[in-house]
Amino acid sequence: MSALAEPIVAIVGAGPAGVRAADALARAGLRPIVFDEAERPGGQIYRQPPAAAGRVSSGIYGFEAKKAQAIHGVLRDGQDRIDYRPRTLVWNVFGRRLDLLTPDGYREQRFDHLILATGAMDRVLPFPGWTLPGVFSLGGAQIALKAQGVSIGRRVAFVGAGPLLPLVAHQYAKAGVNVVAALDATTFGAKLAQVSGLFASADTFAKGLWYTARNRLRGLDVRYGVRSLRVEGNGRVEALVWRDSSGLAQRVACDAVGASFGLRVEAQLADLAGCRFVFAPELRQWVPERTAEGRSTVPGVYLAGDGARIGGADVAELQGARTALAVLEDLGRNVDRREVARLDRVHARQTRFRHALDAAYPFPGHLLDAIGDEEIVCRCEGITAGALRQAARDKGAREVNRAKALTRIGMGRCQGRLCGETAAELLARACACDIESVGRLRCQPPVKPIPIVATAP
Repeated sequence: MSALAEPIVAIVGAGPAGVRAADALARAGLRPIVFDEAERPGGQIYRQPPAAAGRVSSGIYGFEAKKAQAIHGVLRDGQDRIDYRPRTLVWNVFGRRLDLLTPDGYREQRFDHLILATGAMDRVLPFPGWTLPGVFSLGGAQIALKAQGVSIGRRVAFVGAGPLLPLVAHQYAKAGVNVVAALDATTFGAKLAQVSGLFASADTFAKGLWYTARNRLRGLDVRYGVRSLRVEGNGRVEALVWRDSSGLAQRVACDAVGASFGLRVEAQLADLAGCRFVFAPELRQWVPERTAEGRSTVPGVYLAGDGARIGGADVAELQGARTALAVLEDLGRNVDRREVARLDRVHARQTRFRHALDAAYPFPGHLLDAIGDEEIVCRCEGITAGALRQAARDKGAREVNRAKALTRIGMGRCQGRLCGETAAELLARACACDIESVGRLRCQPPVKPIPIVATAP
């Protein structure tokens, strides 16, 4: 960067974190570039329907309508201050360069500072029947409803282990869908034990209680501590079977299932940028290391929102704004110290709430204990749980990248985004070792499939 040139600040992601970072930088006189895969801003949490749909925010986002409108408005109203580039996939980071797939083909973008606000995705666990047509992730079911105004089925069962479960069940029931079951793989007692910590964000806690109460009042079949999931069907979903907390077998007829078990960080670009990762035991996953200000271990690369650590939309907004201030500080610009203190204070309170929330929805490892050898773990490559166990037992694969080399787990189109953490969990169980010791799958570009022709300048 020359002494006279304005620094190039690139932001990946137009969800709450990326948008708030862009807004803060623009207010300080910079013109950040925001890259996003979607056609319209909002991220997954505030995903917008097509412009022609004509649907109102209050019907899509509920309590969060004003927040969604505010996020959407930043890039809509700030076109003269922010270089917003939708429908653009950032598929690689190499040094100070981003590799892009745009509507016009392959492009490159140099940067001086990079904010990765890449968000999160559903954490998926396999169970019998999970590959049948009609089984979706909870996030996928929510996107179908928000973006397209459609249900994943007529008689829908939801199962999960996280706060997204009661929310999606509420949204579907409110839309008039017949929700036949809402099954929580964690216990009700785990939630009661964290009530005091959840009051660190009383308004968020109250909304969660409201969703739960509304589901009950609507007559939804809400269960806790469910085990041994199985989807039945001949070519499509016909029923969901499980065991309740007392061990009794239960069955409900349905034509669609939404299932996911918490969230996982989308940190592939952070990996390619060279960021150091640390193991988060409460999440049972590896996350890129990030200071409270948003700095990664790579100078000039910053992390904000769920792409660094799961915190939710409100935390993502705080981190986006705070990370932008860190960028300005590193550029030698003056920042409002009172605003810095305010953001740090609110973020500390939200962090206490998130710790309690993670404890209220612990990882449902018992579902993995019930997986048979024949169960598909990696759908891209058709790798079974038995193949992983055999690699550990007969070939000494005690590290997940070694298992990858021996079985091809994580070599498919998703590059382990769906199967990687399940593979690590199964490997740790097969080796009778700690989950942290088996490591994490290393990322390779492109982070998502791209057309071969797109790589030719």
